[in-house]
Amino acid sequence: MTGRPRVDGSVRPGWEAVRDAFAQGQAHDDGHAQLAVRHHGRVVVDLWSTGPAAARSAAARSVAARSVAAGAGDASSAASRPAAAAAGAAGAGAAVTAATGPAATGLATTGTEARRTGPSDAGGPGTGGPGPRPYGPDSVGVLMSVSKALVAVCAHLLAERGALDLDAPVARYWPEFAAAGKADTTVTDLLAHRAGLPAFTADPGGAPLPALLDGGARVRALAEMQPVWQPGSAFLYHALTYGHLVGEVVRRVSGRSVGRFFADQVAGPLGLDLWIGLPQREEHRFVPQSAGPPPTAGRVAAAVQELGLAPDHPLATALRASAAELARVTRALDRREGRATEIPGAGAIGNARSLARLHAALIGPVDGVRLLSSRTVDRARAPRTDHLPQPAPLHRFDGPDRSRFGLGFELPRPGEPLLGEGSFGHAGAGGRLGMAHPESGLAVGYVCTAMSWDPSAGPDPRWVPWTAAVREAAGIPAGT
Repeated sequence: MTGRPRVDGSVRPGWEAVRDAFAQGQAHDDGHAQLAVRHHGRVVVDLWSTGPAAARSAAARSVAARSVAAGAGDASSAASRPAAAAAGAAGAGAAVTAATGPAATGLATTGTEARRTGPSDAGGPGTGGPGPRPYGPDSVGVLMSVSKALVAVCAHLLAERGALDLDAPVARYWPEFAAAGKADTTVTDLLAHRAGLPAFTADPGGAPLPALLDGGARVRALAEMQPVWQPGSAFLYHALTYGHLVGEVVRRVSGRSVGRFFADQVAGPLGLDLWIGLPQREEHRFVPQSAGPPPTAGRVAAAVQELGLAPDHPLATALRASAAELARVTRALDRREGRATEIPGAGAIGNARSLARLHAALIGPVDGVRLLSSRTVDRARAPRTDHLPQPAPLHRFDGPDRSRFGLGFELPRPGEPLLGEGSFGHAGAGGRLGMAHPESGLAVGYVCTAMSWDPSAGPDPRWVPWTAAVREAAGIPAGT
């Protein structure tokens, strides 16, 4: 990277250290980023950085490729160590991820307002089109698996209204799902990645792109599939299928697709720039992500074999298929067709301001709107996988940094500490992050364009400075 990123925006008094920490975190980032923080519903941080217009280094591309590999760069890797051990420790597709290895300027703050002393638009890598697109707080980008939190909110809204019983069998709402031994699979199993359906097909090559963009076909395929493990007995990250599984339940209960339900019942009332299926009218705001190429199918197969799985083992084929499917969808999101499609597990589009506003409305009122009650939030963030192993043979590698899930949300762990104990949220491949901490009243959104988070190495280095500064400003004691 050449040059320093430019940071613009505003912070409230007492939160100035977050601005400096954000700049520190972005100092070695080749892309752009946004950070928004709300405290008890009030905006306290609204920042964005514009990185240098230099090409990303080969090293950065290599890290991005490792992160994209399993899709699970989102929620599923562990500290660097032999692939098999790392895979088991984190779960969630880390099998493939681990083995294939994925200064503030221009701002002066006075009172509660900030004076911007420079422009907020700048070009950056991967912006596409005839020239660089401006990047600023209203720019939107791919959220990858942060999308899963949006889907979870829809399910919890329906449950709070009495229309959906999360403990009920999925087949109560989606009768066809009872096929192939899934009659007892619950909605909770879907939300907690316990359903045994981590890929759309038993073909190790995965579903082809046209099929992946056909949501109806994917839902029918999932209804017909036999689980890779007994639902409810183990857990493993459902990188893409999670969105279609939970999304179909939302559709069956509400009569609307999950993208339409989210738009009508969540984004609309809160005025959010968040979409599951980007409207054409918003395309001018979209800034693409930059990522290196995914690993080859042969490299993924070798990684899976390193786990001790025979090539024809159902879990081996599911891991290979999931990796291939996620790589295809990630590339598809570079095109209008992919962004327009509802891909609820990884394809939501939005910005940091709206992620922070959404999470704030989960834990308290925002301009008179509160989405979920405290009781519902406590249910959503209660651990649902801590007592379960990963499916055999991955259970041999379970460790302290394996993924943790509540009902549709990730929970803190060493490699993804969020805002500490009690917080909940979801990370996305490459480094996106949305989260809330009810006890402190914090809600945070972070969006980036450079997919440079390597989950196998621990927390994204870009997060570390500002998460510490946010916690300190909010008065959260160190070590909690």
